[in-house]
Amino acid sequence: MEENLDAAIESLLNVEKQMRLAGDVAGTKKAVTDIVELCYKAGAWKTLNDQIVLLSKRRGQLKQAVTAMVQQAMQYIDETPDVDTRIELIKTLNSVSAGKIYVEIERARLIKKLAKIKEEQGLIAEAADLMQEIAVETFGAMAKTEKIAFILEQVRLCLDRQDYVRAQILSRKISPRVFDADASKEKKKPKEGDNLVEEAPADIPSLLELKRIYYELMIRYHSHHNDYLEICRSYKAIYDIPSIKEDLVQWIPVLRKICWYLVLSPHDPMQSSLLNSTLEDKNLSEIPNFRLLLKQLVTMEVIQWTGLWEMYKDEFENEKNMLGGSLGTKAAEDLKLRIIEHNILVVSKYYSRITLKRLADLLCLSLQEAEKHLSDMVVSKSLVAKVDRPMGIVCFQTAKDSNDILNSWAMNLEKLLDLVEKSCHQIHKETMVHKAVLNA
Repeated sequence: MEENLDAAIESLLNVEKQMRLAGDVAGTKKAVTDIVELCYKAGAWKTLNDQIVLLSKRRGQLKQAVTAMVQQAMQYIDETPDVDTRIELIKTLNSVSAGKIYVEIERARLIKKLAKIKEEQGLIAEAADLMQEIAVETFGAMAKTEKIAFILEQVRLCLDRQDYVRAQILSRKISPRVFDADASKEKKKPKEGDNLVEEAPADIPSLLELKRIYYELMIRYHSHHNDYLEICRSYKAIYDIPSIKEDLVQWIPVLRKICWYLVLSPHDPMQSSLLNSTLEDKNLSEIPNFRLLLKQLVTMEVIQWTGLWEMYKDEFENEKNMLGGSLGTKAAEDLKLRIIEHNILVVSKYYSRITLKRLADLLCLSLQEAEKHLSDMVVSKSLVAKVDRPMGIVCFQTAKDSNDILNSWAMNLEKLLDLVEKSCHQIHKETMVHKAVLNA
């Protein structure tokens, strides 16, 4: 059997040589693919590997022949008898395609398959290193969805090995705007001389599905840093995907997460904007408890922490059974901190000066805790305040310079004179009306 195989390969190699030297592209491709197919049908995997290397190294080998051979051999990867044979074939094809720009897409797909095998064997670090060798963003002929899927796989493996710095660098290769592009407008007729973009394989998800995967990975990344506002924005992007927004079962857990992370986010203009836009969402009426929670944050009134925690404790602990899991180890402490910060901001709106004791009473905290939280907010520039510790007074007014004071006096005088002038005009008008009536 082996002698017959060797004889058949030898005759095909002679045909291949004649075709190659004659510059016959179609004939060379056929001879090369026939040799590969012959080895596959005979089940001679070692011979197949040897022939692939031999054919690729022949003098003046045609690019089209190498491409056809690699593509043909890739179809047999999943039909190998065991994992070792599969890895050996992938490595052979990888070495043949290395450094050849005309088979760069095939090489990327081979590396992805090898990384998957390594991951199944529990070698996540090796799989991540393999995937990082390939820079798919430079491949002009690869379909956009396949590029995105490849980069997302790189990000996922980096997160699995807890390499958060590299995960962030890789994630920046994908612009979030790419998910909002209209697919129907993008299909333009290729101009002459343009590289033809290959169709993505059938196992590559759609653009909207890739959007969901991207933001789920971003949630994993931001959860490591407890960046609540970014987590909230990622959930908001998932919530805006049409397939999720149309399904009640899918969007309720996502909207719950948006509400929780909005409450956990430190107060800033972006948080306020998101908070108000979420409150306007009609779907929020389906979860009235969360509508009430956001309403309390928008209303300029002091929130009693104990009452709020009693009301929402079960909802808070129930989140770990929902989509996305628990809100994080520090979430309960941070929730209390956000309520204290909200209460201090409310007090600063209503009082220009207040004693520390009264402030501590309003916040339901000890004097030391109230002062600590107030100082933290002043340091983070969330609030302007001065504390007179010997007197125990907090002043929320900003010190105005002399120019501001003079300007405000000038404005007040101008308003006063305007009012006097309007009053005089009204009195004069009334007098004229009465005179006219008397004369009549």
